[in-house]
Order: sequence, then C-alpha cells, then structure tokens
Amino acid sequence: MTSMQSAGILLFRVRDERLQMLLAHPGGPFWSDKDEGAWSIPKGMFDNDETPLEAAKRELFEETGIKANGEFIDLGSIRLPSRKIVFIWAIRSDWDAKKIISNKFSLEWPKGSGILREFPEVDRAEWFDVKTARKKIQKGQAEFIDRLIKIAEIDEPVGRLSSEPS
Repeated sequence: MTSMQSAGILLFRVRDERLQMLLAHPGGPFWSDKDEGAWSIPKGMFDNDETPLEAAKRELFEETGIKANGEFIDLGSIRLPSRKIVFIWAIRSDWDAKKIISNKFSLEWPKGSGILREFPEVDRAEWFDVKTARKKIQKGQAEFIDRLIKIAEIDEPVGRLSSEPS
C-alpha cells in the first residue's frame, strides 16, 4: 500500500520587520464557515511519478496561480495523524494575495441532490504574522511555521532576512 503524500510551499516575507506567511483558505461548502484552524499551506497530493518539490511547485500554481522560483528552504516532512506525509518548502515572496487564481473541483452539493457544482480549491489567500498564522493554520501544519523560524534564523524581531531581496 502506498502511503498518501502531499507537498506544498510556504511563502514568506518581511513587512515592518515582522515575518509574514501566506496561507490559503480551502474552497468548497465544508470550509465556507470555518476560519481558525482551517487555513493551510498551499499543497496537494502527489504520486511517485514526480518528486515532492516538483509536486509542491505544481500544487502552488494550481491553487494560487503562483509560479515559484528562487531559493527553496526545505522544511522537511511531517506524518499527520491521518498517516499522510506532508513535505513543505518555504520561499521568500511578496506576491499579491488578492491575485489568487485557483483550479476548481466538482462536488455533489447539496449532498445526495445529484447536482454537481464547481468550487475553487482555494477561495482566498492572505498574509498573516506568526501569531495569527499559528491560530489560522490547520493544527497538523503548525510545526512548519516553527521550522521556518528556526531554519531561516528569523524570529520577532526579524533577524538576517529583514532586508528586502535585491
């Protein structure tokens, strides 16, 4: 049996000497009224026919319209209670969250109605500071925020990444 695996990219930036992360809010009726604990790092499932980083780049593009390039920071992987393995990379970006373009998925809604409706995979994305991101992110992904801070040697106030890239 192949274990389920997912890969994604955590975008980060520094604004007013504060670290911020871009999180995505899942689309569809299940998530529509949920906020705290509902947001996610843009990510998705993949098979063994692509590397985790290739999958992460593809998923970021499918869920947000962002083509990531630059220096990726490997934040490692986590096995969630669902047994899914999640691989995450971080990259510095200052992307405009209002410009999100997401793929859509079909779902019978209302359930049992026989009516197929389309919903965006991600209905919105926003930049959050560390404290707010920890409240908004799905519980199993919060460890990646801590890993980003540790690996990139950044914290409040921001350390070596406080100057904008040239």
